[in-house]
Amino acid sequence: MSTGVATDRERLRRRPAGAWLPLALAGVLVLTAIAYPLSAGAGRDVVSWAIVILGATLSVLHAWLTHGRRAGAGLLLLVAVTALAFEALGLATGFPYGRYTYSAALGPTLLGVPFLVPLAWLMMAWPSWILAARLAPSRRWVRVATAAAVFAGWDVVLDPQMVQAGYWTWAQPSPGLPGIDTVPLTNLGGWLLAGVVLMTLLDVLVRHTSVAGAPRIGDGAPLLALGWMTLGGALAHAGWLDLPGSAAWGVTLAVPVLIALLVARRRSPRRL
Repeated sequence: MSTGVATDRERLRRRPAGAWLPLALAGVLVLTAIAYPLSAGAGRDVVSWAIVILGATLSVLHAWLTHGRRAGAGLLLLVAVTALAFEALGLATGFPYGRYTYSAALGPTLLGVPFLVPLAWLMMAWPSWILAARLAPSRRWVRVATAAAVFAGWDVVLDPQMVQAGYWTWAQPSPGLPGIDTVPLTNLGGWLLAGVVLMTLLDVLVRHTSVAGAPRIGDGAPLLALGWMTLGGALAHAGWLDLPGSAAWGVTLAVPVLIALLVARRRSPRRL
């Protein structure tokens, strides 16, 4: 017992100076996300940019502090390249998501892909992997599949909101999930495929770049971002954005994950 206590104290002493930053960013992210349904027009565009930039920064910073600078820099590069490749392919061919077009509201582009889009992938990818790592810490392919499912499930809530805002438009939005008539089912299939590829690469990246014995600052920040952007997003969809279908899907997808997380925590409290 004393050895374990000593180890915990050593880990606390080795906490980096900026250990509080991810949680602070997560708090600002939540407040900014609350502002989204309360804003309109150009103000809402600014809020959207702020949410994505905060979320992407949170992901890179948390990965850097908990796994080392190579992991943080590698996360940024890996997600940016993968997102650009999938999105450019999707715009050019319609595979794997279906045919869609971006509006000019998202700003500058590369290969037709707005710069904001890879940052949005980054905002979503790291919290999805963190959650999966908690649910399946020792089973690689279960971890990858879980992370890909969470990654795709996040988009189920996000995509109708972005279509409503006019950020992109689907050429053939049906058939879609029940209650969502603006986003095709092909989009979900595409996100699952992209998620499997990205999370497989991300899992390899983390295993090969993580610094042994790196200080742990906890995973509360990315999990708070993930939880609020899904359940908080569902609340906004139901109460302010007139998107009851995606609100219902947000709750339906999030609640089982929360239950699984609580069960995993009770079984292995020290690891979580």
